[in-house]
Amino acid sequence: MAPFAREATGDNAIPQVLAAACAAITGGKVDNGIVQVTRVFHTGADPMERLSLRAQFEGEVIAGERYVLVDDVISMGGTLAELADYVQRAGGVVTAVVTLVNAGRIKALCAAPKVIKKLQERYQNEILNIFGIQPSALTANEAQYLVGFRTADEIRNRLAKARKEIHLRLCSKGIRWAAERTDADEVN
Repeated sequence: MAPFAREATGDNAIPQVLAAACAAITGGKVDNGIVQVTRVFHTGADPMERLSLRAQFEGEVIAGERYVLVDDVISMGGTLAELADYVQRAGGVVTAVVTLVNAGRIKALCAAPKVIKKLQERYQNEILNIFGIQPSALTANEAQYLVGFRTADEIRNRLAKARKEIHLRLCSKGIRWAAERTDADEVN
């Protein structure tokens, strides 16, 4: 299964082609029924922009079915983490992840327990309040990025700046991003 991602410059078909190739090699089947329903515009985005624009999915997950997640490039890993969460919440079993490139600084997908503990001690519930994500659900690259901030207020300030940067980046490509955000996004 690959996240179907609509990019600012068009659809990215590479993950679906990679999923089809993996299925052909292993004798598996491609699941096209689960789709990404939010446009996250991660191409060209910095880490905070990626954290603020989380992918959401819909479609039928078969409980007990084994899924291999496939993507072309991982930068922070958030899209695959959200897809894995979606599959697992619906009773599917994620058995592996296949990518062409891991462009993140940390090659592991899961954050180290000591980094998660540091985030929880430093920010208490603020990661959940700001992003709607439990610290334990952050990827290794997301968690390491957030550890670099000294306070939750620094995170909030950088998030506000990132939202302005997203707006400017997408407006320069003729995309009306602000219309796709909700009031809840502005509160967080």
